[in-house]
Amino acid sequence: MIFQFLGGLGLFLFAIKFMGDGLQKAAGDRLRDILDKFTTNPLMGVLVGIIVTVLIQSSSGTTVITVGLVSAGFMKLRQAIGVIMGANIGTTVTAFIIGIDVGDYAYPIMALGAILLFFFKKSSIQNIGQVLFGFSGLFIGLELMSGGMKPLREWQPFLDLTVSMSDTPILGVIVGTVFTLIVQSSSATVGILQGLYAEGLVPLEGALPVLFGDNIGTTITAILAALGASVAARRAAATHVLFNVVGTMIFVLLLGPFTAYMQWVTGVLGLEEKMQIAFAHGTFNVVNTLIQLPLIGFWAWLVTRLIPGEETTIEYKPKYLDYSLITQSPSIAIGQAKQEIVRMGEYSVHGLQEAMQYLNTQDNKHVNTTAQLEEAINSLDQKSTDYLVSLSKQSLSEQDSKVHHALLENIRDIERIGDHFENLIELIEYKENNRVKLSADAMEELNEMFELTVETVSLAIRSLDQRDVKFAEEVMANEDKIDEMERKLRKRHILRLNEGVCSGSAGIVFADIISNLERVGDHAVNIAQTVIETK
Repeated sequence: MIFQFLGGLGLFLFAIKFMGDGLQKAAGDRLRDILDKFTTNPLMGVLVGIIVTVLIQSSSGTTVITVGLVSAGFMKLRQAIGVIMGANIGTTVTAFIIGIDVGDYAYPIMALGAILLFFFKKSSIQNIGQVLFGFSGLFIGLELMSGGMKPLREWQPFLDLTVSMSDTPILGVIVGTVFTLIVQSSSATVGILQGLYAEGLVPLEGALPVLFGDNIGTTITAILAALGASVAARRAAATHVLFNVVGTMIFVLLLGPFTAYMQWVTGVLGLEEKMQIAFAHGTFNVVNTLIQLPLIGFWAWLVTRLIPGEETTIEYKPKYLDYSLITQSPSIAIGQAKQEIVRMGEYSVHGLQEAMQYLNTQDNKHVNTTAQLEEAINSLDQKSTDYLVSLSKQSLSEQDSKVHHALLENIRDIERIGDHFENLIELIEYKENNRVKLSADAMEELNEMFELTVETVSLAIRSLDQRDVKFAEEVMANEDKIDEMERKLRKRHILRLNEGVCSGSAGIVFADIISNLERVGDHAVNIAQTVIETK
């Protein structure tokens, strides 16, 4: 019984993740764009949360994306609260899917999915195959779990538990919360509950509190996603918890009337047992959202008080790119583009500083920050390039044309600096994960080269911002020092290797770090040269 149940649960969890991954791949990067563009107010946030969760079949996935967007400054806390509420409604679709009796067709659907996965090379067809394979796996997993649960009819401890849950609703809430915390899938808890209720093993008044607790348990994913993230992200995760806890408290207090209502509705509509649970799940989340939607401002205020601190978000969105200026005043538009590229450059300096701090502290918060900075640089790279391409269609003076071309080159160099500080983080992570020890002398030398490189990039960005040749010339002088330092440090480290002070693996890490820093210096020089050439 236990093995069959666990096997069915494992297949169910795999299937829902596999199906969600396939849907997410089919949607591509559009999911984050949808969340970014259409969450202009909390009500729109609710609608978008529903749509995205239906698309990827995971409220946890939507919440994690939302927490990431809040952390990155893409989304305000009030917008995020609406999306989280919508995600809770969207996840009920899975329960309705499970309620449809397609078990007889699950195996042919799985076979079709496998054919699309293994016999077609086109990724879009493979994604459809993955969705079909996962979809069928849901029902096969449920059948296995249902078969494993049948002997529970005669197991006295389980019968006693169901009686206790009916008499003490809070026990059912705890059971639903703990189980969902363990399996990290509210859909799995609902699926099991549908099976138990369909087999007559749990009465409706015992099943409903478990259903409420399931909504609390699913918040663990958002909490995990927010650990080590920004203050704003932690506030978004806290709102998710409070929203579901308060909703559960309201419905537990109204359990008697809600149970009577569900019995009346299912009788009128003639719903089967599995659909009754799905309908109850949907009703709970829709009504809870309607009750708490007017309280979004209050929740935002409360979590700001509960989780104090200044929001240090990294803005992905452009600040200076005004498309109306392209036709009205191309010369001013070039200046605006330059300001955006300077922002990119400041992010690159920040990323190098974070990499240096990670080298010295091994604090993972620096890894998270550099990942956000690199993603922000990539986003601004795309937006700034598109802006300059649009600007190129206008009639530009000879000087503006030179600056326009130089700015496109600057974007490429700054983006490459972002790639290099990402490489540096990976090298330092490798050092930590493999317990590679660098000598005190090696660490001192790396810090010295890091400081010089950070100073050089900072000077390059300042020269770009102020169009100052003096700063650009300092960059050129510093780059000579960086090149000389790299050659000198390589020789010193070879001596340490020969003397056995540092290991071979330490030598590889050391050489790769100084090599990346030297290349960063080269990109700083490229930026400085464009300033000199366009002066």
